[in-house]
Amino acid sequence: MKTAVVGLGIVGGSIALGLKENPDYTVFGLTRSESTAEYALSAGMISKGSTRPEEILPEAELVIICLYPDAMESFVRENAAFFRPGAVLMDVTGIKRGIVPQILAAKPPQCDFVFTHPMAGRESRGIKFASADVLKGANFLIVPAEGNRPESLALVEKLAKDCGFGKITRLSPEEHDRGIAFTSQLSHVIAVALVNASRNEAKVEALSGDSYRGITRIASINEDLWAELFMGNREYLLEMIALFEAEVDKIKLRLEESDPEGLKELFRSSARIKNTL
Repeated sequence: MKTAVVGLGIVGGSIALGLKENPDYTVFGLTRSESTAEYALSAGMISKGSTRPEEILPEAELVIICLYPDAMESFVRENAAFFRPGAVLMDVTGIKRGIVPQILAAKPPQCDFVFTHPMAGRESRGIKFASADVLKGANFLIVPAEGNRPESLALVEKLAKDCGFGKITRLSPEEHDRGIAFTSQLSHVIAVALVNASRNEAKVEALSGDSYRGITRIASINEDLWAELFMGNREYLLEMIALFEAEVDKIKLRLEESDPEGLKELFRSSARIKNTL
């Protein structure tokens, strides 16, 4: 299958690497810079690369759009004439409610758009940090839209399996965005807040261990992307921040009241919940 990857950053480059050894796919790359296309060709990620949509999109039976949320709609609308009739288009974007109606309105009617979210990535950015290893066993989310053809959904599921993803889950845009606000975005909120708080603490580097390093690994954040993701999902994210603050307040109260047994019960509760996950 002729497959075009639009945007060869961490996710796009990793997917291209995940498919390159599979004879079922011929992978093309569409990028904004000649140097990125040249690097992808030299690294064997793609068999053809270009900065010109008209040279890539008309051939592609499957188009994987790996762009930031705010760039998605304009790319689809501006290049609608270049998509191959009957092609399946898909995204990898971390929010859905706002973009689904925009993309469905912008896409060519003869193309099917399947919304997805590969739960894989790294704190670094750029094609040189792409790796097929980050896909192995990772969760893959599919958010079906009205009018999706069953064969299109099956095609995307096959691609996920061929890349090495683990559990594949289908859910609504609301389920996706609310869940991601907790499992992904809130984690980044905590990491950013903890690292920013450390600017006032002496000897953090000397005193930090695995706990601090593990929690703060994702604090080296892509500010452009994550600002879009936070703002695009701010209602659910604010809800999850409030939920987290309520749990922190429980710990704070036990400390203020010198209540070790109360602390122990909170610890036992977290252990029970963690062991079920």
